[in-house]
Amino acid sequence: MLVVGGDNLIDLIEISRDDAAVSFAGARGGSGYNTARATARQGQDVGFITPIAKDNLGHFLADKMLADGVNLLSPRSGKPSSLAVVTLVKGQPSYQFYRGDTAERQVDLPSLHAHFPKDGRAFHLTSLSIISGADAEAWAEFFVSKHKAGIVTTLDPNVRPMLISDRETYLARLWHLMWHADVIKLSDEDLEWIYPELSFEAACEALLAKATAKLTIITKGAEGAIGYCKGHKVIVPAYPVATLIDTVGAGDTFMGTVLSELNGAGLFTQTALSELTQERLQDLLSKAAKAAAINCGREGCDPPSSAELL
Repeated sequence: MLVVGGDNLIDLIEISRDDAAVSFAGARGGSGYNTARATARQGQDVGFITPIAKDNLGHFLADKMLADGVNLLSPRSGKPSSLAVVTLVKGQPSYQFYRGDTAERQVDLPSLHAHFPKDGRAFHLTSLSIISGADAEAWAEFFVSKHKAGIVTTLDPNVRPMLISDRETYLARLWHLMWHADVIKLSDEDLEWIYPELSFEAACEALLAKATAKLTIITKGAEGAIGYCKGHKVIVPAYPVATLIDTVGAGDTFMGTVLSELNGAGLFTQTALSELTQERLQDLLSKAAKAAAINCGREGCDPPSSAELL
């Protein structure tokens, strides 16, 4: 089983406003939530270890996960679901997050160890869960312990600068995680936030010199992605999108496909990742780019199944 940890929440997106009211459309979200669904839809055995709320919004989140084939590993929480509220100011989105004492944050080290399955072969960690608080520290410590135990660890921090009040503390935690990650995926925006003073090429070189991952992937949106493994560098273009609807969940779908391909090919061991060939890496990133493009042709995060990818 591939185990995913990270955020699960409801996105409330403004769709209209007048003098009387503001109207919102609610959608399922969270990087960890989306990645787990993307991987499960491609036929992999996936468990989601972050608690989901027992409230009605939690049912909305959990029901879709279960329908996609994701195993819910932790008990449901009596705390409320997290919310991300997106309002528009002169057409530009403005974000507010409400997750101070919510279900997804009810984690500690003993509970994570207790609910990690005996057949777990990899652990993937994402985004909001590592930003701040006691839960962020627990996630980081758990991630490192799994790496040291020989479990493959994969990381997609999906940096959210608007929520990071203490850059130095967050960066220290992020590097601690990256030094214990077998697979790292960053977007070009993540990389720019980490190395604001460097060009993209120089930032890539600095990352590779400092991080210790066996596979490092940098996504560049419409410009495709770059993969680094065992001295190999592979560049793949973005897969064409027939009709672009939105890009919600594209990065999570990309990452979910990477995890699915590695797991399906039996490459989820630290030794196998160290021996990944250039040809295999090319195929891996090309399929991930295709999956992301299919998702972009749909509304919201709606990852393709393995049959659709074929």
